[in-house]
Formats: sequence, C-alpha cells, structure tokens
Amino acid sequence: MRDFSSEIFFRTARSGGKGGQNVNKVETMVEAWWHIGNSMYFTPEEKELIVDKLKNRINKDGYLLVKSSETRSQLENKQLAKKKLEELVAQSLVRPKKRKPTKPSKEAKERRLESKRKDSLKKQMRRGL
Repeated sequence: MRDFSSEIFFRTARSGGKGGQNVNKVETMVEAWWHIGNSMYFTPEEKELIVDKLKNRINKDGYLLVKSSETRSQLENKQLAKKKLEELVAQSLVRPKKRKPTKPSKEAKERRLESKRKDSLKKQMRRGL
C-alpha cells in the first residue's frame, strides 16, 4: 500500500461520551480528510475505483472523511483515524475475482432426473387410488 499520509489533513473537535470535564475542555475527536481527486499517489483508474466503492463516505467536495473519538487522547485518535482511512482505501482497491461459469456435472444431472422420476412415479401412484 502506498503511503499517502502527506495528503491527509486533520481537524479536531470536542468529542462526546465518557471523560467528564475532559470532554468539555479538550478537543479529542479527530477527523481525517483526504481529497481523492487531488491525490498524486493513485492513477485515475484507481481513483475511480475508490470513488465508486466509497461513494457513501465521500462528501460533495470530493473528500473522504473518517472520524475517530474512541480514546481520550487526541494523538491516539489521530493515529486511529489515519489507520481507518488507509484501510478503507486499501479495501476499496481490491478487485473481486471474476466468476468462472461452471456446468453441472453428469452425475448431478442424473441425480436430478432420477429424483424427478421418483416424484413422478409417486404422483402416478396417487392417481390410481
């Protein structure tokens, strides 16, 4: 995976949740912002793939946004946000394998036909009564 961390910028805000007075006075929540279109580390095809897979997480200005407020430390949240963003990008670049169409085996066809014969025979027997 390419290191595009130089293109990520961070914003901080007060996070909710546990922390008591710490929550009210320290900005520990971190948002990691990355503009996909301006990236120098990815080809246009890769950018298109990223945008396609992560379209629900990208804002109208073209920024991929990830938030982290899991810990009470701003530095730890910054590292977590960066890691999450890098993992998202890495997962979006994975192309799924193409499906190879297969045919049912001769034995499978024979089993299917045999079960149809048995069902048919069963129903014929019911008609006789």
